[in-house]
Amino acid sequence: MRSFPDRLPPDTDVHSPARYLLRLVADHRRSLALGVAYGIVCTLAQALVPAAVGRAIDDGLIDRDQSALVAWGAVVLSLGLVQAFSGILRDRAALTSQLGASYQTVQLVTRQASRLGAELPRRATAGEVVSVGAADVGSIGSAMFSSARGTGAVVAIVTVAVLMLTASWGIGLAVLVGVPLMTWLVALLLRPLHRRQEGLRDQQGHLTTRALDIVGGLRVLRGIGGEEFVAERYRAQSQEVRRAGVRVARVEVWLDGCKVLLPGLLVAFVVWLSAHAVLDDRISAGQLVAFYGYTVFLSGPLRWLTDSADQFTRAHVAAKRVVRLLAQESGLSDGPRAADALDGSGDLADRESGVVIRGGLLTGVACTEPAEAAVLADRLGRYAESAATAGGVPLRDVPVTAVRDRVLVTGNDDRFFAGPLRAELDTTGRDSAALEAAVDTASARDITDALPEGLDTVLTHGGREFSGGQQQRLRLARALCADPPALLLVEPTSAVDAHTESVIASRLSDGRAGRTTAVFTTSPIVLDRADRVLLVDGLRVIAEGTHSELLAEPRYRDLVFREDPA
Repeated sequence: MRSFPDRLPPDTDVHSPARYLLRLVADHRRSLALGVAYGIVCTLAQALVPAAVGRAIDDGLIDRDQSALVAWGAVVLSLGLVQAFSGILRDRAALTSQLGASYQTVQLVTRQASRLGAELPRRATAGEVVSVGAADVGSIGSAMFSSARGTGAVVAIVTVAVLMLTASWGIGLAVLVGVPLMTWLVALLLRPLHRRQEGLRDQQGHLTTRALDIVGGLRVLRGIGGEEFVAERYRAQSQEVRRAGVRVARVEVWLDGCKVLLPGLLVAFVVWLSAHAVLDDRISAGQLVAFYGYTVFLSGPLRWLTDSADQFTRAHVAAKRVVRLLAQESGLSDGPRAADALDGSGDLADRESGVVIRGGLLTGVACTEPAEAAVLADRLGRYAESAATAGGVPLRDVPVTAVRDRVLVTGNDDRFFAGPLRAELDTTGRDSAALEAAVDTASARDITDALPEGLDTVLTHGGREFSGGQQQRLRLARALCADPPALLLVEPTSAVDAHTESVIASRLSDGRAGRTTAVFTTSPIVLDRADRVLLVDGLRVIAEGTHSELLAEPRYRDLVFREDPA
C-alpha cells in the first residue's frame, strides 16, 4: 500500500490554498506527469483523425487511388488504437493522482484532528470537520483527475489551430480568436460561482453541525418536548441552505449552457467559412471534411478545458477550508523536561485555585458552578495551560503525551465509537479480568448482561442506544479499565439513580484504593465516600475537610443538599 507524508514540510504556507494545492502536485508529480503525457498523446491522436480522414478523401476517393485509401485508412485505425490505449493509461494515472491527493488530505486532516485532540471542538465545529472529510477532499481529488484531460485539451486546441492555419489562415485565425473568447466568457461565470460555492460550503457545514447536535440530543429533546421547536429551526436553516444551493445552481446552469452553446456557435461559424472556401477553390473537399471534424472535435477539448477550470475553482474553495483546519495551532507545547519526570504518584495541584488532589487518595471537589469543574479538570489534566503541577513538577514542563499517559480526565462529553463494546471499553489492551473488574466497579454488569452478545456486542450508533445513565457507567468502566496513575472524573454519576450511585461510590473507593482519584461532583452520596473534600467557589478553594466536617459550612450544605440559601 502506498504511503503519503502525514506532515506538511516546514516551508509550506498552510494559510494559502494555492500553496497547498501546489504541495499536493509536488507530492504526486509522477502520476500527474504520466497522466498529462498520456492525456496529450490521447488528445493528439484524436485531433489528427480528421486530418487523416481528409487526406483519405482527397488522395483516395477523389483521386481514385485504392492504395492511398487503404494507407490512410490504416493511419485512422492506428490513431484510434493509440487513442484507446493512451486514454486507458491516462485515466489510470489520473485516478491514481485523484485518490492519492484525496487520501493524503484525509491523512493530514486526521493527523491534525488527532494532534489538536480536545482542543478541536473549540476551534472547529463538527459540521466543518465532516464537510472537509466528506466533500472538500473529493473536490481536491477531482481537480487532480481533471488535470490530465485539461492539459491534453490545451495541446489539442493548439495543434488543431496550427493545422487549420496551415490549410487556411482565415479559418485558423477564426479558431485562434474564438477559443480564447469562449474561455474568457466562461471565466466571467467562474468568479460568482466561486463566491457562491464558498458561501454554500460554509452554510452546509453549519447545517451539518446542527444535525449532529440534534441526533446527539434527541433523547433529551423528546424528554422535554422540544422536538417541534428544534425541528422548525432546522427546517428554516435547511431552507436557507437550499436557497443558497439554488443560487449556485443558477450560475452552474449558465456555465453548462455556455459549455454547449459557445462551442456549437464556433462549429457552425467554422463550417460556414469552410464551405465558402470550398466554393472559392481555396480548400479541397477533404479539407472541408477535416475542418468539420476539427470543429466537432474541438467541442470536446473546450468542454474539458472549462470543466477543468470549474474543478480547479471548486478545489480552491475546498483547499481554503482544508488549510483553515490545518493552520490551527495547538495551545499546548511540549516542555523541555523528560517524560519520566512525572512518576504519577505525587499530588496534583492547581496553584491558581488552591486545589490539591492528594496522591493515593480519593478526593471530592464540589464546585458551586458546574462550569468551574470542567475548568479545573482541564487545568489539572493539561488541556489548558496553567501553573498546575504533578508531584511538584509543572505540567507545562513535560511533553503533553507524558501527561496523557499519567493523568486521565473523563466527562460526560466523551464519546463511544462504533465497534465491539469490549474494544471500546478496553482501549489499552489489558487482560479480560481487568475489564470485568472495571465493569463491576462501575456497576455496569446489568448493561452488558442485557446485550445480545455481552461485551462482544457491536455498537452501531456510537453508544446512542444506551440511556444517559448507562452511558455514564460505561464511560466510567472505560476509565477504570485504563487504570491511570491519576484519574479525574467530572460528574460521573449525575444521570444514575441514588441506589446505583451509592454502589458506584462504594466500589470506586475500594477499586481505586492507593491510586490518585478526584471526583468533581456535588452528590452527597459520592462525597461521603471521599477521603477529603474541597469546596470551590469562584475557582478558589474556600473550605476543605471530610464530608461530615464540611456539613457545618452553610454554603457546602446548601450546595450538596440543593437547598435555597434564601
